[in-house]
Amino acid sequence: MTKIRVYELAKQFKMTSKNLITKLDRLGIKVANHMSVLSEEEHQKFLDFLNPDVVIDLPPTAPQPIVQEEPKQARKKKEEPVVEEEVKVEELEKAKKPPRARKKTAKKATEIEIEEEERERPKSAKKPAAKGKTASPKGSARPKRRPAVQVQAEPIEEDKPEVRRSFRKKKRGTRAQYRKPQEEKVFAPTEPIEIDDFLTLAELADVLHRPATDLIMKAMSLGEMYTMNSNVPFESAELIAMEYDISLLRRQTVAEEQVETFEFEDKPEDMVERAPVVTVMGHVDHGKTSVLDYIRSSRIAKGEAGGITQHIGASEVMHEGKRIVFLDTPGHEAFTTLRARGASITDIAVLVIAADDGVMPQTVEAIHHAKAADVPIIVAINKMDKPEANPQRVKQELTEHDLVVEDWGGDVISVEVSAKTGEGIDQLMEMILLVAEVQELLANPKRPGIGTIIEANVDRRMGNTATVLLETGTISIGDSVFAGASFGRIRTMHNDKGKRIKTAGPSSAFKITGLNELPMAGDRIYVTADEQTARNYAEENALLLRKERLSTTKKVASLDDLFEGAEEGELRTLNVILRADVHGSIEAIKQSLEKLNTDEVEVNIIRAQVGAITEADILLATASEAVILGFNVRPNNNIQAVAERENVEIRTYRIIYDIINDVRDALSGMLSPDQKEVVEGNIEVRNTFRVPGVGTIAGGYVQKGKISRSSQVRLVRDGIVIYEGEVSSLKRFKDDVRSVAAGYECGIGLKNYNDIKEGDIIETFLIKEIQRSL
Repeated sequence: MTKIRVYELAKQFKMTSKNLITKLDRLGIKVANHMSVLSEEEHQKFLDFLNPDVVIDLPPTAPQPIVQEEPKQARKKKEEPVVEEEVKVEELEKAKKPPRARKKTAKKATEIEIEEEERERPKSAKKPAAKGKTASPKGSARPKRRPAVQVQAEPIEEDKPEVRRSFRKKKRGTRAQYRKPQEEKVFAPTEPIEIDDFLTLAELADVLHRPATDLIMKAMSLGEMYTMNSNVPFESAELIAMEYDISLLRRQTVAEEQVETFEFEDKPEDMVERAPVVTVMGHVDHGKTSVLDYIRSSRIAKGEAGGITQHIGASEVMHEGKRIVFLDTPGHEAFTTLRARGASITDIAVLVIAADDGVMPQTVEAIHHAKAADVPIIVAINKMDKPEANPQRVKQELTEHDLVVEDWGGDVISVEVSAKTGEGIDQLMEMILLVAEVQELLANPKRPGIGTIIEANVDRRMGNTATVLLETGTISIGDSVFAGASFGRIRTMHNDKGKRIKTAGPSSAFKITGLNELPMAGDRIYVTADEQTARNYAEENALLLRKERLSTTKKVASLDDLFEGAEEGELRTLNVILRADVHGSIEAIKQSLEKLNTDEVEVNIIRAQVGAITEADILLATASEAVILGFNVRPNNNIQAVAERENVEIRTYRIIYDIINDVRDALSGMLSPDQKEVVEGNIEVRNTFRVPGVGTIAGGYVQKGKISRSSQVRLVRDGIVIYEGEVSSLKRFKDDVRSVAAGYECGIGLKNYNDIKEGDIIETFLIKEIQRSL
């Protein structure tokens, strides 16, 4: 048998350590506390105490003589061992059979008294007979009950800390006093947090873990006014975050992520020469379509002559073993839209001009589009077979639009052609290949395809169809693609002749089907690894488009905005699109506006034409951030609706001087103001005083004007300027004053200057900004 601690022994017999220590004390075993160790003899002694074999069995029904009542003291002495034995029995029973409800207290004292009395009395003992008579074995009379021995049973106690109850009236506190103090955890990330270009103030508050009201106050201190749902640009969000010592990082946009993911740089060894993409533009009646038809018909094999049909606005022809892709943009709407979206997909622009008609308004429009897209221009002077053809007149008119042909010492290639006889067509093709060779057009056919959506429509038989101009890579049937917010798997591909094809390489124009919805013209189309990836990118683009639509609209120049932009020094050129009823008015307005140009500001007339304001003007103004000025012309309801949608300002006038005055005011606001010095007054120094801790104070007399404390000062001695600075103090007698008028004496101190002598002259002056005008 091993040694055991008191609390372990108490745990075995399911009693408290305090009760166990009491029992051990009765057995003569002295222990200090519940952690005391019992020896093997002490442990065995306690077990013998609880052993049921030691308990004395009472005789069953043996007759005993009548017991006379003894004195009280003697009876107590005899009862003591009985009580001890009874306690042993009780403890043994508790050790063998645990009580069902331990939470209940011990039995009541009265029940224990009755049990002790019955156990003390032998079962066979007779009750004392009344008046000396002996009691029969079965006794008919019930004997008197002996007074019970008062034995107080020890209830089972649980180890609970003593709680002293105080009956003092406690002072009731507030709820905040009982609230547990919580440490404020200030959000201070160590790494920069990535956010989008635009997010609402509420979203910014969640990112910075700060109340939105605090962010509103911070923005107000920075000169910005926002509400909870206002869109906060990244620059303003970064300034607000810097107030909390948190750095923000601009998250890549969806477009940037797509460019980085798909439009990676190709290896030089994978690059091969690609065909040039040529856009043919010109006036409707100048033979543009005839030139294209002759080029296509002369370059088609004889067996395919009957199937010459331009299905998709693009044609592929061969010349001297090299392929050329011609893109047709009738009306120039598609070309303008592509340029407005920033998608320059053409490599060369061919400008067709009729030799008998000269430069027409749509010709000028085509020139503007080509220049804006930064595309080299080749001039094709058509209809040379007519007797009234005058190519020199055409070249003369081109110089008015900054296009000087090579014959006249310029750098613009011009070719005289005839779509009827085929004159000069071969030379035109050679010039196209020459310009393409100079540009060194290369592409990688081994990578996934990347292209641009030229146009899209819904076909009754084929569903959503889109015309694609593939710029690099390869695309095949079954590839997963996405373009803007549309995605899908390519089901069919048709070339410009309407024939089915299975794959296409760089500089190819074809029509595809299989997209879930119509893409927009100008959207980039990418080939992905699987359809799920294409779906994810399309959903991101759709979400971005919706956010841009709900956010602030695109800013386009207006005359009212020019003054604000000029104050910040951002704008020095005013782009103008001019429309008038007659050509004479246009010339007069152009000459008057050009006279307003200076070295600092200028008027850039992008287009000046006769006729009503058209939708093409709106699209050009959107792309160029120009203002449309109309003289004696009015836009119709459709044009006004387009202008409001694109946020383009249209101003119409009936008097020519109103146009000139408005433009002059706009340009004047763009000029930097002049600075002029205005002398306020002067003081003659008559005495000087040395003030400790302050410096030299000059006592003087104001000769003319007035002296202001906020003015700048100049100290003049013998006609020479000695010092220029600020006024540090201005007093009259002992009072600080803001200004002193002429004829009064005052004391004045100069900031950071003490070398003042009697006879000096102190001048005060202001620098005023004077707005310049043209």
